[in-house]
Amino acid sequence: MAMVGMGNNTLSRRATMTAAALAAVITTVLAAGCTATHVPADDGRGKNQAPTPTMSTAPPGNSGPVLAVKIDNVSAARPQTGLNAADVVYTEQVEGGLSRLMAVYASQLPKVVGPVRSARESDLELLRQFDRPTLAFSGAQHKLLPLIDKAPLTPATPGAGSDTYFRGTDKPAPHNLYLRPERLMSTPPGAASLTTGFHYGPAPSGGRTETTRTVRYPSARFTFTWSGDRHRWLVSMDGVPTETSDGKRVAPATVVVQYVKIHESAYHDVLGNNTPYTETVGSGTAKVLRDGKVFDAAWNRAKATDGTEFTGPDGAPLNFAKGQVWVVFARAAS
Repeated sequence: MAMVGMGNNTLSRRATMTAAALAAVITTVLAAGCTATHVPADDGRGKNQAPTPTMSTAPPGNSGPVLAVKIDNVSAARPQTGLNAADVVYTEQVEGGLSRLMAVYASQLPKVVGPVRSARESDLELLRQFDRPTLAFSGAQHKLLPLIDKAPLTPATPGAGSDTYFRGTDKPAPHNLYLRPERLMSTPPGAASLTTGFHYGPAPSGGRTETTRTVRYPSARFTFTWSGDRHRWLVSMDGVPTETSDGKRVAPATVVVQYVKIHESAYHDVLGNNTPYTETVGSGTAKVLRDGKVFDAAWNRAKATDGTEFTGPDGAPLNFAKGQVWVVFARAAS
C-alpha cells in the first residue's frame, strides 16, 4: 500500500459564548468548508426535490466549451450526484485542510450534478487550458469576484427566478444545491473540447504492480484500490467507499497523483483561515495509476493556456487508460 502525505508530516474569530459553544461553531463551519458568497444563501427558489441521475451524450463531431462544476466534498455532502459522468475529476485542498472537487464534463451531461459549492482562485488558472469553459459554482469571496469577471470563462451561479439550480431535500443547506446542466447547454460539447493535454492508448511498458494508494491532505484523504474484476480504481474518501446518489461506486480508469506547489493565497474564509493556492502551471513529478500498476511520470504545463503533458522516463507521452481520469493535486516535497 502506497501513501502520500501533504507537507512535511503535515479557520478564528472570537465571540461572546462559552468555550464549548465556540468549538461547536468552528466545527460546523469547518465541515461546511465554504466562503462568503455573492449570491443569496437560499439560491434554490424553485421546488425542493431529490436529485435524479440520468444523462445525455454528445452527438458525433460535437464541439463547444466544457462544463466545469465545483462539487462539495465534506462528509455531509456525500453521496454526490452526477460524478460518474465526468470526464475528468480534479481534487484540490481548501481551507482547514479539507478537499473540494472540480468535475469537468464534455462527453456526456448528467441530468443533475451536485452538491455545488464555491469557487477558488486556483480554479481560474486550472481552467485556462480550456476554450472559454462554463464554470458552475455557488458563489465566491467578494474580493475574488473581479478576477472571475475578468477570466476567460462563462460563470454560472444561482440566480433569482432561474431553475438552473435547485435545493434538494436529501441534505441540509449548504450541502444541497444542485445544478441542471442541460439548462446551461443543450448538448454535451464533445470530447474534442477536452484540451487537457492527456494522451490515451495502450499501457506503457514497465511500471510496478500496485493495488492501493492513499493521498492525504491535512483533514482529508483519498484511497484508490484496484479492482481486477472491474478493471478500474475504486475510490474511497476519508476511509469510506465512494458511491454516487444512485448507489454506484466511483471508479476511474486512471488516477494521477500530481505533485504541485501549494501555498497561501491572498484570500481567507469566514473564520480567517487562509485559502490555499494550487499551482498547476509549471513542471514536476507525478504517479500515474492504470491497469493495476503505478508509473513514474513527469508533468509539464508551460503556460496557463496549455494542457498538461505527462511523460514517462523515456520522455515519451504516457498514455492514460480510456475512461474517467482523476487528478489529485498533492503537495510537492520542498
